[in-house]
Amino acid sequence: MKVLVTGAGGFIGEAVARRLLARGDSVRGLARGDYPALREAGVEMRRGDIGDLEDVASAANGCDAVVHVAARPGVWGAYEDYHRANVEGTENVIRACFGQGVKVLVHTSTPSVAHGGGDLKGVDESAPYAEGPDLTHYQRTKIEAEKLVLAANGPDLSTVALRPHLVWGPGDPNFLPRILDRARKGRLAILGEGTSLVDVTYIDNAADAHILALDRLRAEGPAAACAGKAYFISQGEPVAIGAFLNRLLAAAGLGPVSRRISPGLASGGAATSWRRCGPCCSAGTSRR
Repeated sequence: MKVLVTGAGGFIGEAVARRLLARGDSVRGLARGDYPALREAGVEMRRGDIGDLEDVASAANGCDAVVHVAARPGVWGAYEDYHRANVEGTENVIRACFGQGVKVLVHTSTPSVAHGGGDLKGVDESAPYAEGPDLTHYQRTKIEAEKLVLAANGPDLSTVALRPHLVWGPGDPNFLPRILDRARKGRLAILGEGTSLVDVTYIDNAADAHILALDRLRAEGPAAACAGKAYFISQGEPVAIGAFLNRLLAAAGLGPVSRRISPGLASGGAATSWRRCGPCCSAGTSRR
């Protein structure tokens, strides 16, 4: 089949595009930048803005399915910028699917949509969307985007939303480089004793989840068990964040992190923003 991957130049987007190519699918990528390596690999790259309906509709023309990965991540910036990329961009993808006769839409969401602050343990997809004044622009707009995708599910378009958590692995341009940079500068610290558990997702598994969802919707359409639903994606084996970071540092030839930040100090500062949104943002990328 022919698949449009929005945000194909980013971490998850590229992994999905290359997996589709490897199994013989035709892949078109939509991104704001130029990605010669993807073009050389066989991806038909289109430069465009996800916030522009004409760009999205043109890219979707002739495609059987869309994997919508593009988004504006992070915790800083104007709400309007997040809304244009995450909400208006997703609206444009949905409109393009209906307008171009695309039958399948796989949307990359984020666990942040269900994380309103504090620890979460043992939650599943029945957990409500996060609410409250402390939500970031990223969270608010990704919640709205996911709702749009799930509401669009029906006889003419089968949809699913995936929420991969803390995606990492070879080629990671965000999470791991930031960790290593801070470690080299002596600025990396662990919250508390580093024993808090966190779900992580290896990049290959995150990409596979998108492919599996795509295939199920393609084969079964609206009757698919996953149609119109959202799913958390992880390894299913939570890891202690301190041990996880130290293994990454060791692989890079660096010593273990020794600095600690007390939960009290972290409750009102940047550490809270990173803890709530940073790991999830590595999943929702359009740099991807």
